[in-house]
Amino acid sequence: MSIYVDIEKKLGSFSLKVKFEAADETLALLGASGCGKSMTLRCIAGIEKPDKGRIVVDGITLFDSEKNINLSPQERHVGLMFQNYALFPNMTVLQNIRTGAKREKNKDKRENFVRQVVDSFGLAELANHYPYQLSGGQQQRVALARILVSDPHILLLDEPFSALDSHLRFRLEQEVRSVIRSFGKTVLLVSHDRDEVYRMADSIAVMSNGRIEAFGEKKAIFASPQTRTGAMLTGCKNISAIECIGPNRIYAAEWGMELAVNGLSKAARYVGIRMHDICPGKGDNATLFKVVDVIENPFSITVMLRPDGTENTMPIGWETEKETWKNYQADKLYMRLPTASLLLLEDNENA
Repeated sequence: MSIYVDIEKKLGSFSLKVKFEAADETLALLGASGCGKSMTLRCIAGIEKPDKGRIVVDGITLFDSEKNINLSPQERHVGLMFQNYALFPNMTVLQNIRTGAKREKNKDKRENFVRQVVDSFGLAELANHYPYQLSGGQQQRVALARILVSDPHILLLDEPFSALDSHLRFRLEQEVRSVIRSFGKTVLLVSHDRDEVYRMADSIAVMSNGRIEAFGEKKAIFASPQTRTGAMLTGCKNISAIECIGPNRIYAAEWGMELAVNGLSKAARYVGIRMHDICPGKGDNATLFKVVDVIENPFSITVMLRPDGTENTMPIGWETEKETWKNYQADKLYMRLPTASLLLLEDNENA
């Protein structure tokens, strides 16, 4: 299975313009709330109509503005799971799942398939329960079962874990990963959670303001997020605007320090470094820092640092193990921002 999307849609002051394609993989649309992730899924599912463009799934054109093609949601064979799961409150678990199997006209085949899905999702004991009698995780399983019993060509998951308590997420992620593996077709996952995306997806499309800023294999996107928004969404907390002061040399204005960098381009507007990539000791880009604050996390320490002799600059965060901090704790420390770990980032508007 595969998907090709090239669409535009204007809604009030918001403008969506996205183009991407994916094969038999899980592609995550990663972005902040309001960036157009869910709107993209709704356009694919046929709930929203793009102003122009094309949507093709497995060689079948779902939408083409030039050819005046716009299949109905029922004709698209797309499985969309909403954030709130959208279960029918007046129907039991079994009845909810049956509603997804309407395409199968043979009653016996339909009922056998429904029963198989109910059993495979571990819902047999809950078959006669109503949605209000289920936990969030159980509701999610019912919603997924209802979608898969319809034999969709593509699976769309819109923030599938947003309604769940944090302690349930990891276990339910495992269940959904198992469902995705057995599905074996294209899956689009919408999320703003970088850890969730890293665990679930094969590829990532970073979205901001209705546009895709970066696209690629997940490890490549995390290693080189390309834009300021991409860096922030993938968990980089140390970011500063820069000025070019020489060949492969910059001034990080918000940190108040000069840095040597690799591959400086004219498009670079920011520099970033992940908190765990900062190293104690001397070497490339080593600076004497003053310890501004020490923050204890459940399993680590975050040390906030400011270059010695500067005032009113933005502190840089260094995250390390608690035992490591015991060996280094002091009022001032020499710390390195390794050249190889620095992220040169474009402005979002120039991406």
